[in-house]
Amino acid sequence: MKQDLADKLAVGTTRDQRLGARALFLLSLVVIVGLPFVAKNFLIFQITMAVIYAIAILGLNLLTGFNGQFSLGHSAFFAIGAYTAAILMEHADVAYYWTVPVAGLICLITGFAFGLPALRLEGIYLALATFALAYAMPQLLKWTPLEPWTGGVQGVVIIKPDAPFGLPLNPDQWLYFFTVAIAAVMYLCAVNLVRSRTGRALVAIRDNPIAASAMGINTALYKSLTFGVSALYTGVAGALGAIAVQFVAPDSFTFGLSINLFVGLVVGGVGSIPGTLVGGLFILFVPNVAEEISKGLAGAVGGIILIAVIYLMPTGAAGLVRLIASRFARVIGVLIKPGSQR
Repeated sequence: MKQDLADKLAVGTTRDQRLGARALFLLSLVVIVGLPFVAKNFLIFQITMAVIYAIAILGLNLLTGFNGQFSLGHSAFFAIGAYTAAILMEHADVAYYWTVPVAGLICLITGFAFGLPALRLEGIYLALATFALAYAMPQLLKWTPLEPWTGGVQGVVIIKPDAPFGLPLNPDQWLYFFTVAIAAVMYLCAVNLVRSRTGRALVAIRDNPIAASAMGINTALYKSLTFGVSALYTGVAGALGAIAVQFVAPDSFTFGLSINLFVGLVVGGVGSIPGTLVGGLFILFVPNVAEEISKGLAGAVGGIILIAVIYLMPTGAAGLVRLIASRFARVIGVLIKPGSQR
């Protein structure tokens, strides 16, 4: 009798959880759609940039969090994506929406090509190789033979697109919706990838590459493809960033950008797909908060905030959410425990 009651309560709890999840989804959808109509243009631009950084962090997460390859060079792929969009729009008069997939494709090829010789490198040696890529990219963009395309140190200025079809949206609002739509598609693709057989192979390579190879997994191919897919995500983010900022220059893609993406990965949670959005918000807004606290010591304040966040959330925002959810589930389990029913 008590067991039947417990089963009914468990079914009710599951139903309540589904309803709660649907309500949370609908609330999030209302916030996402309604935000551009109540917020100022600058805040809309900031949130758009946070989503763009989240896409780049998601690409880094696929490489590091799910495949175990350590990269400090994703600022280079971000730069390649940004310059691809800028050059196509400025010199080839290509529509902005076509530059995004082209940037992703070019970065996919570049990342795969870079991943092939990097197969022999692991750990800190792979990090050093990717660091070299990030360090060399700004100098390469200033190279004199490329100046007619890259603009050298002056960079390239592009025009922010207007909303199509006569939609009553200003450029910031339209680019926000455009970016969120692309982010949603890429997040869905990442979730499907991680849950597929390929995703399980990536995790197996991360956990034990020798065992994965013994099971018949082509570790070399999977690692190179993962590098390419990771670069694709970062290149798409770079193209969207160039369109949003309306300007690209070599000094915008220094090694510091790679560090910021890595910080966002850690803060959001390594191996967490939803946590990448938290990471994007963190690397965008925390420097602004630190500057408001102390302009002269903004770097020190930002470092203190980062240390505090890591101390309070050692497994990132995703780990904190899991901890809260497990504690809540434990409390619910105690409340509906069969022995407590009379």
